[in-house]
Amino acid sequence: MNKSDLIGKIASDAGITKAQATAALNSVTGSITGALKGGDKVILVGFGTFSTSSRGARKGRNPQTGKEITIAAKTVVRFKAGAELSSSMK
Repeated sequence: MNKSDLIGKIASDAGITKAQATAALNSVTGSITGALKGGDKVILVGFGTFSTSSRGARKGRNPQTGKEITIAAKTVVRFKAGAELSSSMK
């Protein structure tokens, strides 16, 4: 399912227009992004938790040349599925 499919599903399930569903989805994703950028966790009970963690700098290899390179430290997004979502996958 891509974003367009999801917007269509939201619109039909909620009985709203696709434009309204697009605005709602963009608001949700923007809010989650903003919270994560601010260092907060986003907890959606039953669905899961979005959080960030720091990944330290490390050594790697350029696969084309085999030359050793330094991979910079960065902050990455993590998602942990909630119990309800996990149990629905069985």
